[in-house]
Amino acid sequence: MNHYETVFILTPVLSDAQMKEAVEKFTNALKDNGATIVNEEIWGLRKLAYPIQKKSTGFYALVEFDGDPTLVKKLETAFRRDERVIRFLVFRNDKYAAEYAAKRRSLKAGKAAAAPAETAAE
Repeated sequence: MNHYETVFILTPVLSDAQMKEAVEKFTNALKDNGATIVNEEIWGLRKLAYPIQKKSTGFYALVEFDGDPTLVKKLETAFRRDERVIRFLVFRNDKYAAEYAAKRRSLKAGKAAAAPAETAAE
């Protein structure tokens, strides 16, 4: 079992519900093929560095998962077949990148837990 991360960009013409449904489709495809989802983040609508298919924005999503190397080929095929995906990248993390991702997740969880406490104090 290797640790992988995938970042994909969905077309900006989707509604929020359609975008969440597309992300759920790919996470379910991973689960159905035996992967365990470690983390899922939807970064929202962001400006692209350069136009892709005459679009200057896109919905970004990050999914971290553990799985077999054969799973990556199936996921990339699913990305290529879905016309809502305008770019994707799947890569395997080495042990240092996996440690960094775990630290980043814990910092983000700590900030999320501190935010409601700050609003309650005000």
